[in-house]
Amino acid sequence: MEISAAGRLEVRITAADVGKRVSVRCLSAAEDTTEKFTDTVGVLTSWDSGVVTITRKGGESVRISESTLVAGKVVPAAPARRRGPSASYAELARVSSRAWRPVESERLGEWELRAAAGFTRRANSALPLGDPGVPLDDALTAVRRWYGDRGLPAYVQTATGAEGTQELLCAELERRGWTREVTAELWIGALAPVADRADASGVELSRAADEAWLARYQRKGVSEVALEVLGSGPSVWFATVPGEGAEPAAIGRCVVDGRWAGFAAVEVDPALRRRGLASVVMAALASRALEEGASAAWLQVEAENVGARALYSGMGFSAHHAYHHYRDGSS
Repeated sequence: MEISAAGRLEVRITAADVGKRVSVRCLSAAEDTTEKFTDTVGVLTSWDSGVVTITRKGGESVRISESTLVAGKVVPAAPARRRGPSASYAELARVSSRAWRPVESERLGEWELRAAAGFTRRANSALPLGDPGVPLDDALTAVRRWYGDRGLPAYVQTATGAEGTQELLCAELERRGWTREVTAELWIGALAPVADRADASGVELSRAADEAWLARYQRKGVSEVALEVLGSGPSVWFATVPGEGAEPAAIGRCVVDGRWAGFAAVEVDPALRRRGLASVVMAALASRALEEGASAAWLQVEAENVGARALYSGMGFSAHHAYHHYRDGSS
C-alpha cells in the first residue's frame, strides 16, 4: 500500500486511472465491530457515483464504496514469469484461434467474427484483438446482426489477467447486459518436460480423427462442420491409445504452430483413469511437436476441472490468463 512520509496510508488513485492496474485497501466492519482491512488488486474498470469497480485476474468484478478506501496506488503489470516460455496475450490469442478455426469468418476492424454452425463457443464467437473501427455500440450491433443472420446467439470472447487483456471491454459488455457464461484459463509451459514425462511407445498418431478416436471424444454425433474444426490448424495431430474394445483407452489432439504446441481433447476411458494415460498421450504428441520445431506448449482448462489442473501443474504448466465468453442478453 502507498504510505506517506508521515506514515499514513494514502489513496493515490483517481477516476483518471481507469484502465490501469491498481492495488487498493478498504476498511470494513466485522460483525463484532472490530475493524478490518481488505486488499484488492486488479484493473480499475470504473469510478462512478462513489463506487469503485476493480476487475480481478480471473474476471470477477469487485465493487467498493469510495468512502471505505484507505489506500490505493497504481501498480505495474503482473511480474514476468519465472519459469516456462514468455508470451503476450495477443500472441497466445492468435495462436489458440488458429488451432480451432471456424468454417466461416469475417473481419470487423481488428475483431474477427467466427462461425461454425454452433460447434463450440470458441468457433462461434467474436474475437476482439484491437479496434473494431467503429464505436463499441455499433460494433456490438454488427456482431448481433452477423450471428443473427446465421441463426446463432451472439458471443464475444474476452480475456483478463495479463498485460494487454480486456478488463475494460468486459466491464462495458456487462454494462450493456451481456452475460458471462463460461470462464476458463489458458495455461502455458515448456514442451520438452511434457515429452519426457512418460513412455509413449504404445500411442498411435494420425493426421485425421478416425472413427475410433471419435468414439472416445466427449462430443458425440460429430457433424461434418465439427470434423472441419477439429482438423483445422497449421499442423494437426491426433493421438490414440488402443483399448480392449472398440473405443480407445485414451485420445488427444495437438496443433503445432511455430514455437507453440496446443493440446486439446485429452480424454481417458473413465474406467482407466489415474493410470497415467493422459500423460502418455501428451508425451507422444509433445514428442512429435518437438520434431516439428516447437518448444512451448499451451492448453485450456476450466476452473472446476480439479484433476486436469493437478495433472497440468505437475507437468510444469501454469495459468497465463483467463478467458470468457459473453452472450448478448437480448439473444
